[in-house]
Amino acid sequence: QVQLMESGGGSVQAGGSLRLSCAASGYIGTNYCMAWFRQAPGKEREGVAAIYIGGDSTYYVDSVKGRFTISRDNTKNTLYLQMDSLKPEDTAMYYCAAVRSCTVVLRFVSYIYNYWGQGTQVTVSS
Repeated sequence: QVQLMESGGGSVQAGGSLRLSCAASGYIGTNYCMAWFRQAPGKEREGVAAIYIGGDSTYYVDSVKGRFTISRDNTKNTLYLQMDSLKPEDTAMYYCAAVRSCTVVLRFVSYIYNYWGQGTQVTVSS
């Protein structure tokens, strides 16, 4: 089984950058998807960025496209989210997620993921 643990959150001013890390314990195989979700107070959890391991394909929600980059270091078994040009609306708790048998079209549907980290808080001030 897989265990996930996020780190790297914090408070930054608008326009700043953060890099989130998700350390995975366990085997991440070719059929896995991994993703970053976020949830702000009073809002639904939304998918931000996802990666399909088998195809090494990345996907982004429109609101972060061009600003965020998802990547994975296979040797370190770690998922990253590089966040640049941060905006106050990016403020949320960010969660790392993984699923063993990924249906790519459902990559931003939270209920397909069965492995979750505890979350790391990102706060962006104007």
